[in-house]
Amino acid sequence: MHTLHLVRHGDTSHSSEGVFCGDLDPPITEKGKQQAEKLALLAAALKPQAIYVSPKLRARMTAEPTVNALDLVPRYDHGLREIGYGTWEGRLETEIKKTEPEAYAAWNGDPSVASPPGGESAFAIAARALPVLLAIRDAHPDETVMVVSHKATIRVITCALLGLHLGRFRDRVACPTASVTTFEFGDRGAMLTRIGDVSHLR
Repeated sequence: MHTLHLVRHGDTSHSSEGVFCGDLDPPITEKGKQQAEKLALLAAALKPQAIYVSPKLRARMTAEPTVNALDLVPRYDHGLREIGYGTWEGRLETEIKKTEPEAYAAWNGDPSVASPPGGESAFAIAARALPVLLAIRDAHPDETVMVVSHKATIRVITCALLGLHLGRFRDRVACPTASVTTFEFGDRGAMLTRIGDVSHLR
């Protein structure tokens, strides 16, 4: 059976402050580094045979303790990067709601087709992320794989695998920093066995 662990990167200053951060590339904080070390301890128990990582610095830093502890070779894929927020990059969501109410309302109402100006919709995220998952399944049909990615990307992947409306990814799927969401793939497709789990951080 193929098992997939989707891991969100550790804490960054942007994630803790509510700043839209997709194409921006901040490092993880000291808290994020502690989270990454705890993820490595969890990974030792999960025993992934491979690890795929977003090329963003925050994802690479989060994966590093696991890579070192398990002697894995990280495989980077741009399809796992975070949502592109376009002109909203680096700005507070609360600010956008006030200064661009119509654009924000359209995106918040159905982000599957609406996108931040110059950014990505959920369908666009799915179009680049799901082929990565298919390639991973083909390469590791009976193995456990860890994927270190980002909040919106993991939420969209989760909705797609469960057959949920992609436009609901922001209000149906929890994904805290350094959380783990797990799917097991059998004859009838993907089964969700863990979502937004942060019990390893306690």
